[in-house]
Amino acid sequence: MAAMAAEEAEVLNLFTGIGLTEAKARETLRNAALSAQLRQAVLQARAALGSGLDKATGALLYNAAARLRDPDRLAFVVGYIGRREIRTDQQLGAALQYLRSHPLEPLEPADFERACGVGVRVSPEQIEEAVEAVVNRHREELLAERYRFNTGLLMAEARSRLQWADGKSIKNEVDLQVLHLLGPKTEADLEKKPKAAKARLAPVEKQKAPVVENGEVCTETKSLLEQLRGEALKFHKPGENYKTEGYVVTPNTMALLKQHLAITGGQVRTRFPPEPNGILHIGHAKAINFNFGYAKANGGICFLRYDDTNPEKEEEKYFTAIREMVEWLGYEPYAVTHASDYFDQLYTWALELIRRGQAYVCHQKVEEIKGHNPPPSPWRDRPVEESLVLFEDMRKGKFGEGEATLRMKLVMEDGKMDPVAYRVKFTPHHRTGDKWCIYPTYDYTHCLCDSIEHITHSLCTKEFQARRSSYFWLCNALDVYCPVQWEYGRLNLLYTVVSKRKIIRLVETGAVRDWDDPRLFTLTALRRRGFPPEAINNFCARVGVTVAQATMEPHLLEACVRDVLNEQAPRAMAVLEPLKVTITNFPAPQAIDVLVPNFPADESRGFHKVPFQPIIYIEETDFKEQCILSQEADRGYKRLALGQPVGLRHTGYVIAVQNVIKDAQGRVIELEVTCTKSDSAEKPKAFIHWVSEPRVCEVRLYERLFLHKNPEDPSEVPGGFLSDLNPDSLRVVDNALVDSSVLGAQPFAKFQFERLGYFSVDPDSTEGKLVFNRTVTLKEDPGKA
Repeated sequence: MAAMAAEEAEVLNLFTGIGLTEAKARETLRNAALSAQLRQAVLQARAALGSGLDKATGALLYNAAARLRDPDRLAFVVGYIGRREIRTDQQLGAALQYLRSHPLEPLEPADFERACGVGVRVSPEQIEEAVEAVVNRHREELLAERYRFNTGLLMAEARSRLQWADGKSIKNEVDLQVLHLLGPKTEADLEKKPKAAKARLAPVEKQKAPVVENGEVCTETKSLLEQLRGEALKFHKPGENYKTEGYVVTPNTMALLKQHLAITGGQVRTRFPPEPNGILHIGHAKAINFNFGYAKANGGICFLRYDDTNPEKEEEKYFTAIREMVEWLGYEPYAVTHASDYFDQLYTWALELIRRGQAYVCHQKVEEIKGHNPPPSPWRDRPVEESLVLFEDMRKGKFGEGEATLRMKLVMEDGKMDPVAYRVKFTPHHRTGDKWCIYPTYDYTHCLCDSIEHITHSLCTKEFQARRSSYFWLCNALDVYCPVQWEYGRLNLLYTVVSKRKIIRLVETGAVRDWDDPRLFTLTALRRRGFPPEAINNFCARVGVTVAQATMEPHLLEACVRDVLNEQAPRAMAVLEPLKVTITNFPAPQAIDVLVPNFPADESRGFHKVPFQPIIYIEETDFKEQCILSQEADRGYKRLALGQPVGLRHTGYVIAVQNVIKDAQGRVIELEVTCTKSDSAEKPKAFIHWVSEPRVCEVRLYERLFLHKNPEDPSEVPGGFLSDLNPDSLRVVDNALVDSSVLGAQPFAKFQFERLGYFSVDPDSTEGKLVFNRTVTLKEDPGKA
């Protein structure tokens, strides 16, 4: 232990000696692969330049070691750094780009040196001339805007003219020439630039929901396909995997890529690989859009592949629900596959991995190998023949669960050593039955299934970045086609939990009914609540395809929902708290059919008839008994009151209260009113909705399930997420009234109930009574923003 500590201290000193902070040096030490690469690079550079390496050289060495996995190529580049022939970040970047574009040996030194500016010296006179030309080009703008002009533009243009010039020298020259042209800064130059007045949006633009990119609200966004098409993401082209930073090239890589292109024809191939042990949630919606969307945008195909390697937690209902949700979002898989489809091939490859000395059977317990610094396995160097026999014994069930695993010989980027490839589980598999009692892990299965399906872009969330090196390692260890893993940021929402374990706890405790309870943010729950799939896809597009994790407010998703439902949901009228109204001078001997537009903004989309009779029902809250003129606090009240008439929507009539009828407890139970044609009455202050000959229905009004933004955060909710439940997250109105236009509506049909919000028919509906879920209110609640 003392020797190990001394060696660690020596390497730590080596890293801090090139300019790394102690914290960065320790972080590097935890990554064994990077640490070994950087140590070798520093020692090589010291041999050429001496022990006193400056910080700039140290930065070059660190970047080279972090971005070049091949030790021979790293040594090649460090040689140029050591000879002071690569001196800048620009040269290093060009060098790495050249190496990615030329994966085969031998390299042509002269061609490499031309590509990264070796031997090119930019004189001060050349910098002065280039900057002078750029300044003259923007002279009028500089004189007009003075020091408010963006000088970064000048530096970028000068850099484009002199690719290998030193950035600091260009900046100094730009500053000097701008000072010469404008003179010293005046007091006016030092004043803050006034903010430009916001332009008023056109009516159509006003209807757009806020756009969210990297957590910031903007006013515009590109469609998802525009974000994913072609070069938009800087992804590699099919067959050019080797141009990706960090991709490991072996002597067989180019031949394997050639075979790959012969099979795919250069087609983009992605996959969405969920585990069938739970229901998809809003975060999965981004993954579905990204994987299927990238393939669609680039003329490719996307597989739906179930990662069914853990039979203990998998159920058929999850397989069905996952596919339903993918199709509900509008995507059709090219093929539906399962990791279990490839169990035989994966087992054969495991045997080959052992034969190549890259895997071994280990008997350490699960508890022993947990964490980041477990003790090395005493069985790591056991003979190949012994591991082959023991692995076969594992397959035959001669070991109990936890008594033996197959482990791969590699160190992952997060420092985890020798991840498990196979473990023993005596659980029948839903597809293969009792054929297997050993099952592969994610770390072993994922990249190999990608290889079998010839995936070009293996898209996954950022937490899998630490597994990228093992992804490449395993494919290369078996000499099979190696796809490229690309990471993107997760999508999270506040005021919710999406963990399978925590949702199960919510169901078990009765806090929610099931996985599709409309207060959850599973996709089945959002569908049940009435969220249109287009709104979810639009939300994913507005969040953007970002590398950084995005944690969003639910009201931003709800804004997307309103945008879509405003165009999709026909209007109807419903009353949640009915108050009977009798029109004593009803103008006709029988009911009048009133035509109500399905979409008031576009009457070409049709009308529906609503009967207007002497007895109607309005909302209790749309009436106040006292005369509002006598109540200072009620001066903003514009609806029905004694002495204050109100219009009835779509009827062309205004009603005025004549008599208020109460029950024995003094509660208003009925109003007697008179009506007047609106064209012969004074214009009312407001128009209210109503129903006549209504149908009784149940309405479920939902609010946030949790009280705090981060119910899983102990600092915010010390008692745990179950202690943060909102007692008012669901209110059921058993005897609401709705107009007859909605009769016959099927589950998931959507309506806008005028003045109340958007509602969706719940599957609990029966022939005798419809049940509606409130999807969202008509307007965002300012208190929730």
